[in-house]
Amino acid sequence: MCLAIVIVHYHTPALAAEAVAALAADLAGAGLTADLVLVDNGSDAAGREILERLPVRRLDPGENLGYAGGVNLGVANAPAAEAIVLMNPDVLVLPGCLAALLAELAAGAEIAGPRAYWDRGRQLVLPPAEARSRRGELLHLLAGRGEGWAARARRRWRRHARRHWEAERPLPSHELSGSLLALRRSAWERVGPFDSGYRLFFEETDWLLRARRAGLPSRYVPAAQAIHLYNQSGALEPRSREWFEASAERFRKRHYGAWFPPVLRGLARLPASPSLRPPEPLAPGGGLDLGALGPFPLWIEVSPNPLGFPAAAHRVESAAEGRWQLPPEIAAQFPGGGLFVRVTDPHGRELLRRSLPGGLA
Repeated sequence: MCLAIVIVHYHTPALAAEAVAALAADLAGAGLTADLVLVDNGSDAAGREILERLPVRRLDPGENLGYAGGVNLGVANAPAAEAIVLMNPDVLVLPGCLAALLAELAAGAEIAGPRAYWDRGRQLVLPPAEARSRRGELLHLLAGRGEGWAARARRRWRRHARRHWEAERPLPSHELSGSLLALRRSAWERVGPFDSGYRLFFEETDWLLRARRAGLPSRYVPAAQAIHLYNQSGALEPRSREWFEASAERFRKRHYGAWFPPVLRGLARLPASPSLRPPEPLAPGGGLDLGALGPFPLWIEVSPNPLGFPAAAHRVESAAEGRWQLPPEIAAQFPGGGLFVRVTDPHGRELLRRSLPGGLA
């Protein structure tokens, strides 16, 4: 199967170099070849020098097209590819990832996505994309108005996340991350390109929802694994928050109707309930002693959202694993704190919640 890999880059040349090295190692290990196309949405002279040394075809559109526009340009420049992998430069494929995704496409899926981890040590598995619906959007907003709503929203999200986390075989799902997405050319031709009106965020959510409505089979593939260092490019774009809001508005109007965003804005003006109290902070350097909790296995959920979802998670099989610590590389991304942890039992019941202070390691 002729393969093209499209990487959309924005001011992260060192990460792109690491991503390309991981791709090269995985391709070589599986005996695969691919046309690597890097769309350079933004780089300075030093960055371009790094990129030009990579074994890729670098395309320079002369402006930041956004992720959707970059993907579309890359795919258009790989017309012979029967299979296409779309990815961020902050993704590191692990050995066997590409082969597992391609095998799922060969087995009949039109779209496939990997299991992704937040840290290089693969302690924290990232959640699947959220299951988008009017009901879900309303519940997400109401979660900020009171603890009862928040607990209900977390339970809904947790069922969805664990369905993916606990999967041992390919799982039918359209809630895949656009950070690394494999698809057949036939899927691209049937669904059409990404909507370049999404400058950043929601572009893959929109595309996957269109694919689902077209009846195209999509799979979450646990055997395909990658590390997603998460939001490295977005953090460098000063307009990212503005673009998120614009993309969310575009998505909601398109898929839920023009009446729906004003309803959300009206509900957002409701005051928060006093029941939404901040969790007790964990002592710096203290970690979590899980021995007194149970039954096992326990899930430790870590989120930058004080509501606790979406979250990455670590499954703890027994008390023998000892004291849990946040991976140092994740702690380094939040030196001022701003992470929240919940410990839950096998049934999703919450046993403990804490906020994590800056510098926790």
